[in-house]
Amino acid sequence: MIDYDGKRFRPLGADEGESGRTAVYHQSGDLLWGEFSGGDARRGTLTGVCGPDGALDFAYCVVLTDGAVVSGACRSTPELLGDGRVRLTEHWQRFGENADSGQGLLEEIPSTAAGGRGSEKEAER
Repeated sequence: MIDYDGKRFRPLGADEGESGRTAVYHQSGDLLWGEFSGGDARRGTLTGVCGPDGALDFAYCVVLTDGAVVSGACRSTPELLGDGRVRLTEHWQRFGENADSGQGLLEEIPSTAAGGRGSEKEAER
């Protein structure tokens, strides 16, 4: 099983609204949670579970820079990269008035030499 605790991720091939978005994941057993911000996300959170194969199932909620509150669900499937980092293929579904669905890629941000995986404040930059 992949240990997601402390791993930081950013979108691959992000559009302008996602550019600069960074997520920090936390894990205890199969319980997963995280927070993200940057780009058009003022603040977002996610809560879910991690399967034995490293796949993630979670719900998310985010407040966008325009004040919109968006929630949905996501299934992320991991791929281990040659350098040991994780790439996640996300299949997401947004709920509510602006319901939508799609797919995206997140890639683990490499550890910094001086500070390990970095602090949550670094992840918000």
